[in-house]
Amino acid sequence: MAAIIGLDDATIIDACAAASAQGAVQARQLPTARDRRSSPVRKRASRCGRAAQGEKGAKKAVILPSPHRSTRRSRHRRQEAFAAELDKVALHDAARSRRPSNYYGRLAQTAAEIKENLVAQADHPVRWIACVATMRDFGADTYIECGLGKTLAGFNKRIDKTLTSLNVEDEASLQKHLTHLTSND
Repeated sequence: MAAIIGLDDATIIDACAAASAQGAVQARQLPTARDRRSSPVRKRASRCGRAAQGEKGAKKAVILPSPHRSTRRSRHRRQEAFAAELDKVALHDAARSRRPSNYYGRLAQTAAEIKENLVAQADHPVRWIACVATMRDFGADTYIECGLGKTLAGFNKRIDKTLTSLNVEDEASLQKHLTHLTSND
């Protein structure tokens, strides 16, 4: 795996395509404008990193340690198993809620679109920049991350410093943010 720093999505995808001449290379996570990761295989990651840095103008390309090797076939099997489990759940159209999909980075409205996006994101890049842009387009300016850590809040700060990102990891932080949000209304 390689972290590609300082390139846009399209350029990283082009670098992966160029490095694919000797084996498949795929852009896997595209969370922020600054930090990008690609390729599950070290040699191909290195080739992609060199192409991104040399020919494409990336500021930096770093080969990252990969704890396990996940082949396309095994990811596809997990994706199919997930789809089978989703078939057991009743999904409804998103008439009143607005949630962009990580796969497309745009809003999913119908139950079929929601399922397609959930299954696809298991084996495709996360389009977090596009998700944030979509949320911004429908007027969101405050983002609440639920769970331990502040990963998405950090990504949001890099994407757009004007966004307010809050993290809720326990009841105390929830109460703190509720008080803050209600006092600003």
